[in-house]
Amino acid sequence: MAAQGSDGAVDFGYLEGFAVGDRQVIAEVLALFRRQAESWAGSLDAADPGWRDVVHTIKGAARGVGANRLGDICARAEAEGEGELPAVRAALNAAVADIAAYQART
Repeated sequence: MAAQGSDGAVDFGYLEGFAVGDRQVIAEVLALFRRQAESWAGSLDAADPGWRDVVHTIKGAARGVGANRLGDICARAEAEGEGELPAVRAALNAAVADIAAYQART
């Protein structure tokens, strides 16, 4: 069921291709991403001294599941600084919402 997410936040076809269509692997990877997103969200604050490390982690995880827009926004935050954190939070929320919708229909 390769598809772009409802708002284009996640390219599920990328993950499906990478996992060679293995539904169990896809489900596990997406569930892990959603769980981690909960902990990442609490660190996306300029007052948190580790925010850059968290953004870097999100960037890699996002690209791994096909959330390329989120990955690009994280790269921009790494380069441009804390002013990009609201965009990271919004893109993370969009990716999580797309993943939840995908999981509901698969």
